[in-house]
This record gives sequence, structure tokens and C-alpha cells, in this order.
Amino acid sequence: MRIAVNTRFLLPDKLEGLGWYTHALLRRMVLNHPEDQFYFFFDRPFDPAYLYAKNVTPIVLFPPARHPVLWYAWFEWAVPRALRRCEADVFFSPDCYLSLTTSVPTVMTVHDLIPLQHPEQVPWWSRDYYRYFIPRYIRRADRVITVSQYTRNAVLEAIPDVDPGKIATVYNGCRSIFQSLSESDRQQVCDAFSEGAPYFFYSGAIHPRKNIPRLIRAFDALKKRTGAPVKLLLAGRFAWETGAVKNAFQQAEFKQDIHFLGYVSEQDLARLTAGALALVNVSLSEGFGLPLVEAMYCDTPVLCSNTSALPEVAGDAALQVDPHSELEISTALEKLFADAALRAQLVTKGQARRKLFDWDNAAEQVYQQMKLVV
Repeated sequence: MRIAVNTRFLLPDKLEGLGWYTHALLRRMVLNHPEDQFYFFFDRPFDPAYLYAKNVTPIVLFPPARHPVLWYAWFEWAVPRALRRCEADVFFSPDCYLSLTTSVPTVMTVHDLIPLQHPEQVPWWSRDYYRYFIPRYIRRADRVITVSQYTRNAVLEAIPDVDPGKIATVYNGCRSIFQSLSESDRQQVCDAFSEGAPYFFYSGAIHPRKNIPRLIRAFDALKKRTGAPVKLLLAGRFAWETGAVKNAFQQAEFKQDIHFLGYVSEQDLARLTAGALALVNVSLSEGFGLPLVEAMYCDTPVLCSNTSALPEVAGDAALQVDPHSELEISTALEKLFADAALRAQLVTKGQARRKLFDWDNAAEQVYQQMKLVV
């Protein structure tokens, strides 16, 4: 089978959510199926580390696709030509974009429908593009993979004429680097990043949907109410519309206990997750919520929103709150800080829950979806 893949999020400098998803699946597919030929479509110079074996051929397509006009040019002009040249049997796109002008069978992953459900939570310059193209992409795809049942239901609700039989849910997995730490190693992480103090940890890009202003105010209220010797660490780049986050930080009475770490390396991310008192994700909407699974694999308790896909991923292995209620968030933070038995209970439940999320299983399920259309 000749498999062409949209690999534009395998960036040479650093990976984020879509990049890690692409990397985790493709590395396993390439190594597990040496009988197949893979063609990786990059939109810029690439890191040779992403060429996982000899059955991978890299192809750089112009132009770099990071703007609606360039998205259209890349997917509707460059990709179809490349698919013809490499005589692809199937095109896999892991980031909810595809080509409407190719006849090559296409499998596409939909991570969420936030651009349609909450357009105010995406950059203004991309909203019209998403509103117009996402429904067309989903209708065009021969097979659609969703990363949660929540996202599958959102697709069917937003685009009711889509055949539900072509949509399969395949859960994400977790990288092996996310593991628990010994108490001495946990303390080393605290010494390195939080001045030796216990800390709550958030990981992910920072933009309106992530609800960071409420998290900051809830944490500040905890500090005012209890004086707990705990810090809040946030790892991730500032993405867009971050003014409210900066204002909440500046207005916080205990801003000295709130640290923005920026983008951190994979190794530091895993250690920060494992060293945390709890992982906190009070996002307003998520199609999956990978940091929850990473925390489960690190034996770290989880606090998350009770909305969108997060309850589906967390199950009973997390303390769940209304993300719009700063009081609920703050009270939950206090419970997690004060109650070691609760933290231990959540860790035990997470150890059972995490078995649902495995990249080896995910890669094979996605591969089988591609075989269905060839």
C-alpha cells in the first residue's frame, strides 16, 4: 500500500498537540508495516529524525501552510499534484484538513469541532475558513476518525447529513516518557521549578478556550483563604488573545506563586507532570484532553472540567468541576492540597483508567481504517 500523509505539524524545532499525535501514530505504522511505502508531505524543511525507516519518502510541498490562503493553496493545488506523482493508494490527514480536489481515498482525523461550536475561541482570521471548509472536509473524507465519542457526537450534530457509519472513534495514547517518579526525584523537580514547594500544574497552549484567567483567580482565592504553601506552574506558549490571562496575573495578590514556564522540552514536561501535586485542566472545551492521560501515567492526581470530552477521558479518575465557577475550582484545589487520601484514591483510579489509552492500539486501529478505503 502506498500511503501519503499530511505531516505539516511535524515541525523541526518543537512539537505540540497535533505534532505529537502525528509522530506517535506514524512512527508505529512505519515500523509495523515495512511492506508499505509512506510519503510524508511536509510544508517546510524537516527534521530527518521523522523519517522513521527506509520505507519513508519525504516530500516538501510549497507553500508553507500557516494561513487560510496558504492552506487552500497547499491542500487544493500542491497536495493533489503530489498524490498523483507518488501514485498514492490512500491519503491520511491527521489534522482535520484534506484536499477536496483529489480522487484519492482519504482518511482524516477530527480532534474537535471547536471552530464550529465556539468560533469566538479561535483566531478571528481563520473563522470563515473553518466555517466553510470543515463541513466540506468531513463530508468528503472516506473515513473519519474522532478521538472521543464526544467529538463523534459533535460531528453528527453539526453536520447531520454525514454518514455515521464512516466515523470511528480511536482514543489517543500516551508517550512512554510519562512515568511516575520517586519521592526524591519529585522533590528535585520541585527544587528546579517551584522553589522546592508543591505545585499545581497546567500544560498546553494558552488561549481563551483554556480558561486560564479563572484558574489564576481560583488559585489566588485559595492562597488568600488558606495561605497554603503551594504554587501554580503553567507550561505552554502564549498563543492568541492572551490579554485576559496577563490581566488576571497582574491583578493576582499572590502572583509571585504563579509561574509561566513557556514551551518546555518533552523531558521537562514529563517530569513536571510527574512531580505535580495535581494536574489541572479546567478548559472550557476539549475534543480529548491528552494532559489528563499523561498525568494518569505519571501517577499524578487530576482536576478537570466536567464539560466536553474531559469527563469521558477522566472517568472516575479525576475531581471534576464546573469550569465557569471560580469557587468550585478553588474549592477543588483546596481539597487536593489538603487531602492526601483523596490524591491517592485518584491515582489508583487513574492507574486503571489509563489502560484505555495506548498508542500501539491507536496506530493499528487508524491503519485498519486506511485499509478499509483502498
